[in-house]
Amino acid sequence: MTAVIDQPVSDQPVSDKPSRWGAPPRPAWEEKPSPAGVAGKGLALTLACLAILFPLWIVIVTSLSSRKTIDEAGGLVMVPKEITFVAYQELLSGGQVTRAAVISILITLVGTVFSMTVSVLCAYGLSRTGSLGHRWILMVLLATMFFSAGLIPTYLLVQSLGLTDTYLALILPSAISVFNILVLRGFFMGISQELIDSARIDGAGDFRILWKIVMPLSRAVLAVITLFYAVGYWSAWFNASLYLNDQDMMPLQNVMIQLVQKQEAPVGLGQAIKTGELSGLAVQMAVMVMALLPVAVLSPFVQRHFKKGMLTGAVKG
Repeated sequence: MTAVIDQPVSDQPVSDKPSRWGAPPRPAWEEKPSPAGVAGKGLALTLACLAILFPLWIVIVTSLSSRKTIDEAGGLVMVPKEITFVAYQELLSGGQVTRAAVISILITLVGTVFSMTVSVLCAYGLSRTGSLGHRWILMVLLATMFFSAGLIPTYLLVQSLGLTDTYLALILPSAISVFNILVLRGFFMGISQELIDSARIDGAGDFRILWKIVMPLSRAVLAVITLFYAVGYWSAWFNASLYLNDQDMMPLQNVMIQLVQKQEAPVGLGQAIKTGELSGLAVQMAVMVMALLPVAVLSPFVQRHFKKGMLTGAVKG
């Protein structure tokens, strides 16, 4: 008979995990952060925020400072003393800056709606594999990302179409972004084909499928692309300087360039600056704040869609 040797029974549960020394190392993102790492990340984020917010703080404080405060500081003001809204009141009193701001707002609204309409229709057509010529159209669009005619042929084309000194010259030449179309196409291709087929069986056409099914399921990517187009139209200045000759038609960004770089006071403010009622530097900073304000206000509302909208569209494309 085989002798059975009694082994001491341990009260501790047996672990299925491999031993400490035999276990493979875990990935870095699964390790618990060390106190030094947490402190380093916090310090880096704090410095990055200060690098962004400090210049913005100086611009806002200087735009709200009186001429006396600016003269005492010798230029840009970091510590507010006498807060005044005279610069903003003068800019919004109906002069060139007010007209330029209205022009920029209208161009941004009209251009964004037009660009989104064309981009969504194009992306939806390219996302349906059975659509006519979708592969060749996609190749042509991709080619435009790497090859372009250049500035002079583009200007001659705009001129031959009679678009110079018109607001259409600020919208049509840069209305479509192939990158945005590809992101939309990648997101649309990720929508369940069975859902679209069931809607088609029920008698829905392509436009109804796009409006009732595809677009409601694509709110994240639509919000992100809309912001991209809106910021692009709001910040654009080159097309206006190239195709517009009438100063009364200039958008806000071009007025800001004239004011900051060329030191040209907007119409209606020259006399106020000369008489000492306003500081030219305060006016410059106020125009900058007006140009930055819409983007700063809209970005937080779209921020939560960035990860879902951009990453999903890029990965599935």
